[in-house]
Amino acid sequence: MSMKRKVTVIGGGTGLSVLLRGIKRIEDVDLTAVVSVADDGGSSGVLREDLGMLPPGDVRSCLLALAGEEEGMRELLAYRFREGRLAGQNIGNLIIAAAGDIYGSFENGVERISDILKVRGRVVPVSAEKMVLCAELENGNIVVGESNIPKVAMREGSSVAYVFPESGKASISASARTAIEDADILLIGPGSLYTSIVPNLLVDGTLDAIAASKGLSIYVCNVMTQPGETDGLGLAEHVAVLCRYLNPARPDYVILNRRRLGDADLAKYTEDGATQIIATEADRQAVTEQGIGLIEGDFIDVKKGYIRHDARAVAEAVMRLAQSRLGGDW
Repeated sequence: MSMKRKVTVIGGGTGLSVLLRGIKRIEDVDLTAVVSVADDGGSSGVLREDLGMLPPGDVRSCLLALAGEEEGMRELLAYRFREGRLAGQNIGNLIIAAAGDIYGSFENGVERISDILKVRGRVVPVSAEKMVLCAELENGNIVVGESNIPKVAMREGSSVAYVFPESGKASISASARTAIEDADILLIGPGSLYTSIVPNLLVDGTLDAIAASKGLSIYVCNVMTQPGETDGLGLAEHVAVLCRYLNPARPDYVILNRRRLGDADLAKYTEDGATQIIATEADRQAVTEQGIGLIEGDFIDVKKGYIRHDARAVAEAVMRLAQSRLGGDW
């Protein structure tokens, strides 16, 4: 019997959950999602403030992405109340909050829910401690709170200079450290660069765990820029931002979509100020000169007007890299 390859994915938000749906289909994979704890918006923000708990939203999305095929249960946990005092509140987040209380900790609650949902893999918070994310904009103004950063940046017409924790660094959880250090494949992203990916790297111990890992590291670059966060940034700039926070580590490879979409598919995004991230020759040179391999392919999936990564195509690209670099049966 072949030994399972350990694949760890670091990130948060919609991008991470989309990727997990593709990776979980690979046979003989021991999969762990290490999830940001900086989210403070929407339903997660309300529970975080009222109950003093870690934000459950990104964790819930990952649990649903890795859950078995019980469609009814997934639909139930994704439900948001439409009216009354619970309007906007997500029932999955409430269940995670309850499980954490019943089983003694947020992480224990997530483990129990994973068992119930027959989750293929594990979902662990990067830290058991809360983090308040701040940003300094290019105009010098400081923004407090992950959900406020893109909104204020757009309102003031000033891009993000850098992000940092409000007071001290949260410490990496033991399970997150183990998942990163033991990974055969370490995937970073996709997701909001400054507010979903980088917060994980700001946690005390994450960079040490990455440095200790002997696995193949791969950055999955976003398909589109994000208004108020990565306006005008191309591939090379995305990689430069990531490497600034990873320092001195560098990803071994970057995966990037190369299929250009038509105006009809891009219309809604163009209206919001987002643009497609397509590599130029200058981008390719800037990335490869750092010793980082660039994997370009058709990695886009467009459904109901939403542009996402094609999770299956990205997973297949990861498999091919693993076969060529690590050997063995994949």
